[in-house]
Formats: sequence, C-alpha cells, structure tokens
Amino acid sequence: MAGAPGHRVCRPRSRVLRAGLFALLALFAAVPGSPTRAGPAPGQSQVVQSGASAAAAPAAFALDQEAAFALSRSVIGTRPVARVMRDQDGREVSLAEFRGKPLLVNFIYTGCFQVCPTTSRALNGAVKAMRERFGSDQFNIVSIGFDQPTDSPASLRIYAGQQRIDVSNWRFLSPRGEDVPALARDFGFSYTRSPIGFDHTLQVSILDAEGRIHRQVYGDAFGADSLGEPLKQLIAGNMLADTQGLDDLIGRVRILCSVYDPLTGKYRTDYTLYVELAGGITFVLAMLWFALSEWRNRRRSRRMAMG
Repeated sequence: MAGAPGHRVCRPRSRVLRAGLFALLALFAAVPGSPTRAGPAPGQSQVVQSGASAAAAPAAFALDQEAAFALSRSVIGTRPVARVMRDQDGREVSLAEFRGKPLLVNFIYTGCFQVCPTTSRALNGAVKAMRERFGSDQFNIVSIGFDQPTDSPASLRIYAGQQRIDVSNWRFLSPRGEDVPALARDFGFSYTRSPIGFDHTLQVSILDAEGRIHRQVYGDAFGADSLGEPLKQLIAGNMLADTQGLDDLIGRVRILCSVYDPLTGKYRTDYTLYVELAGGITFVLAMLWFALSEWRNRRRSRRMAMG
C-alpha cells in the first residue's frame, strides 16, 4: 500500500510471510468448530494507539497511513504532557526534565527484529555526527518503548546494548501501560498490532526547548541532514535567548556556520558567513575611518579660516 508523502511504516515481516499468515488464519477459520474473532471488514484498516490494549483489540493487519500521517502532522506546535516514565536503569523520569534544550523523541518496541533496530542504528549514526558538531550538551534524545509491559526498563537496557547505543544524553523510557494511548496521541504516533508484531509509523519528533513539537521527520534511515538542520536552528535560537557572554555568541555563529557534507555524512564549517562577517566589519570600520577623516578635515579648515 502506498504511503503518504514522507511517511514510512514499520512492517517487521516479509510480504510472503504475511500472505502465508493470512492463508493460515483463513484455513483455521474455515475448520468446523474452530473459534473465530471479529475483525475489520475487507478493505478497512484500524489504527491502534495502545500497546497495552492492542492485545484485546480486533485484529488489524494494515495501518491507515493517510490517517496516521494526518495525526502526526496535527500535533506540530503542541506540547506533550510531561508524563513520568522509567528509564533503562529503572529511575523515574518526567518529560519535563528535558525542557530547556531541544529534544529528539522516537518510539520503538524491543520485540522488533528488523526495522526498529535498523532505525535505532541509523538514528545513532546521525546523533554522533550532530554531537561532533553541536556538542553533546546542546540537545537530548529519548526512545520510548510502546509495547507494554514487554518494553520494561531491563528490556530497553538490553535493546540499547544490542544496538551499541551508549550515549550520555540518550534515554530509553518505559511508560506505564495505561499511559501509552495518550502518550501516542500526544506525539502523533500510530501503530497497530499484527500477527507477529506491530505496524507503526517511523518518525522522530523534534521538540524545542519549551517542549513543543517543532517538526516530524519520517523514515527508517534518519540522516544527520534531515535531523540536523531543524535541530541546528533550534539550538542556535536557544543559545541566542540564553546568551551569557561572548562565548555563547561565538558558539552560535559556529553552529550557524555548520553545513552538512553528504560525502562524509558529517557537518563541516562553511566559511561563507565568516567572510561575510569580516567584509561587513571591514566596511563599517572603513566608513568610520572616512567619517572621522572628514570631521578632522572640516575642523582643520575652520581653524585655518578663523586664523
């Protein structure tokens, strides 16, 4: 099924396996005396936004991508509720603790064996490139395990280790099962249970320093360019608002002068702005020197006329 523009869906299974499962379910339903379960009508799909309640919900084998994309876009500009979750070490963490700096948020489930790990590794690569340029203390990252109670702090810790993610400003959070539906709605995240896992939107929500959703970035191969550009603007703006001295201004100029290099997958310095700044300063100094010279000449002329 074709997706909405810029929108990807995680399907941790092959088309052949899915077809086989459908055939097996159909065969099982046709056996006399076998139990049946109501499901969506042919051609329909159901979006389930709760890992806790998905097990009791009617089977839904395809995510309504248009509805999911519309939901994702609708929350831009809103502020998710600061719910309390537990991190991979079992400590209670509120989303409010991350305010003051830009924040990247994505959803995963630890039982995924293909797409979620691939996405996490791609995000890790992008984060490393951005940390090298912007610094490790300029933004935070959060991955939320939505399949509760399976995605416990211990499971998330193991998952992070398997993906070789060891970043000080990256937390893996396990919400309470009853909070998952509202948490998903807050971030515009959609998912539906499948016979062997979940279909779900692949997105990273970029929040500003006040905790508002600034942008949604879609896909399963997040690059430093797609995440770094909006993050760069948020960091620079935040540094300008909290400027304490010359060092902050220099840091802001350094970030604004960073450009993504597709050949290396990293950020490098663009000296264009430095040249423009130097040219502007030179022009201002030249005008000041000209004005001072004119003032001195006129003063000298008046003295000579009076003498």
